[in-house]
Amino acid sequence: MPGADEGSPRAAGGEGPGSRACVPPGRPPRVSRRALFGSAAGGLTVLAGGAAAAALRGGDRSTAPAIIPFHGPHQAGILTPRQSQVRLAAFDLGVRTDPGRAAALLLRWTGAAERLTRGESPDPRNEPPGSRATETGVLAGTGPARLTVTFGLGPGFFDRPGLTRHRPAALAPLPAFPDDRLDPARSSGHLLVQIGADDAFVATHVLRTLQRLAQGEARLRWTMTGFTAADGRRNLMGQIDGTNNPDPRRALLSGPGVPAWLAGGSYVVIRRVRMLLDHWDTLPAAHREQALGRRAADGAPLSGGDERTPVDLAAVRPDGLPMVAANAHVRLAAPAADAGDGAVMFRRGWSYHDGVRADGTPDAGLLFLAWQQDPRTAFVPVQRRLARGDALSRYLVHEASAVFAVPGGVSPGEYVAQGLMEG
Repeated sequence: MPGADEGSPRAAGGEGPGSRACVPPGRPPRVSRRALFGSAAGGLTVLAGGAAAAALRGGDRSTAPAIIPFHGPHQAGILTPRQSQVRLAAFDLGVRTDPGRAAALLLRWTGAAERLTRGESPDPRNEPPGSRATETGVLAGTGPARLTVTFGLGPGFFDRPGLTRHRPAALAPLPAFPDDRLDPARSSGHLLVQIGADDAFVATHVLRTLQRLAQGEARLRWTMTGFTAADGRRNLMGQIDGTNNPDPRRALLSGPGVPAWLAGGSYVVIRRVRMLLDHWDTLPAAHREQALGRRAADGAPLSGGDERTPVDLAAVRPDGLPMVAANAHVRLAAPAADAGDGAVMFRRGWSYHDGVRADGTPDAGLLFLAWQQDPRTAFVPVQRRLARGDALSRYLVHEASAVFAVPGGVSPGEYVAQGLMEG
């Protein structure tokens, strides 16, 4: 779990200038909305966007509003206090899907997501051409359950005529890491959908709805289901996850060099990390804490203090040995003095439990999401460092991996990534 404790990939929370995402010069050919959608486009409900809720290191779900605003400068689901359920899904575009048809899909998805987050059914005029399926109304009476829908674009999305040169340099495929055991069928993808909600029924139905609306243009590549503890913080290893997370707004993109369609957005790395729980549970408590470098009960560093106390990596025991082991997770993930904004990683983990494997061990672990300005200066350096000897890593198996560019939020009447598609 890269940075499962510290907040940035070189570490969490350094100060100073950071690398910004950039995109090669040039603009894709402008795509007329009329040409894309014809006369039926006028009947579509095109309300898109993203919402930024205030803050964000945790959030009290008991007092949170049932409806998360959809429009805003950022897509909802990045800054939003985390819900109890998540559905992650990646879609691959069809071989005949050109930029115009991809834009039509994003338009349909945006219109549906905007209505669903208000607790309404999608506009029936928003169905894909030739579809015989319709909205079943199964969500009637459930409420939106703090639903958020967040969309992202994978590296392969840009492998379309007129878009390749607009792939941001920061959206390079992730390199291979030592000990990865990645399943290609559950990795990568052209399009990301992240669905968060406080009701598993709502999240599942929304995914089915978006899958239906993608008919003829994109097929589901993989899906993953996650949940949080009641306090939103414990993972299945019993650790408090997310300690020392930076202000999540530091993972958002802005400033010179950021294309307009990405402004207010972010990059997200997704890793499915299986935990070797049967082995972990047999370890003495002290051994587990040494592997992490923190106390399990309250998250305090072994060097002393409470959860929010900075780790003192120079502290030693009376026998002269370091209080935080040389291979402890918190040491290898500790912030570098020169870590700027481009090296900051805001982590949001979701637990998963998918039954048992053929050998009888739990198929369970963490869906690790890291939001950042540039994976090349954030996730990649910290994962390389952790792969070289992190004590926690010996109890983890990285089984799936993906990276996506998440466009900024949109205003009413727009759709996600419209600036890219119609630039």
